[in-house]
Amino acid sequence: MGYVDAHVHVWTDNFDQFPFASGVDPAIAKPTTFHAEDILGHAHACGVDKVVLVQMSHYGEDNRYMLKVMADHPGVFGGIGVVNPDKPDPDQKMRDLAAQGVYGFRVAPRQRPIDSWCDSDGFERMFRAGAEDRLALCPLITPVALPALRRRCDQFPETPVIIDHLCLIGEGGPIKESEVVALCEMAACDNVMVKVSAFYALGETAPYHDLRDLIHRVVDAFGPQRLMWASDAPYQVQPPHEYRPSVELISEGLDFLSAEDRDQILGNTARDFFYR
Repeated sequence: MGYVDAHVHVWTDNFDQFPFASGVDPAIAKPTTFHAEDILGHAHACGVDKVVLVQMSHYGEDNRYMLKVMADHPGVFGGIGVVNPDKPDPDQKMRDLAAQGVYGFRVAPRQRPIDSWCDSDGFERMFRAGAEDRLALCPLITPVALPALRRRCDQFPETPVIIDHLCLIGEGGPIKESEVVALCEMAACDNVMVKVSAFYALGETAPYHDLRDLIHRVVDAFGPQRLMWASDAPYQVQPPHEYRPSVELISEGLDFLSAEDRDQILGNTARDFFYR
């Protein structure tokens, strides 16, 4: 059984059929396109046979291109979509997308006050739907956003939550002990998971062994059963970075992981959640 890449973005330059959201300049797309065939070329060469797509911000709430890629490759691509918590019925929109195989929903503070970013009624409806239908909220956040998230997790302990990219600890600077502690404390919430991902952004250069201690702490706190590896392609495959070192950091680069741990993080956690 192959590995699962739990976080990849795809987009196309077919703007007639799949336009970017209003106000999004196509020139910001770098690379210009990233298609299913592109990620599968990288993935298959490294033993990855399933990929969870994450709705690209270029498209806003229009999930159609992601859904098309999923439909064109049955059983290969999972999905994490976007619904707007500030618009009516975000919970029903989650359920509508879940009927098409989308079991996660990306959220972020955006322009909201960081200490109350998920306090709105719309977020409450999303958390409730997540608990009722086993749909994950997938926050793209830094540790400063964790207190507000923790309140919601305590309110809705059955809601799956999957924190992106090790909570962005180490992005653009040194890894801070206080931030590691804050993330690890979220392990007290039984349904919080973490993506061990985006090594190109959090680490220095391949083989990314500078992330060893951070990952060790997170493994100790959450256990492999609540961790899932991901590349964050296409960004992980932009020079000088490559796909294989991202896989190999987990598959062979961390001596504190057992063979069972590696299989869990590289595949089983994401497979069990996103492929039903």
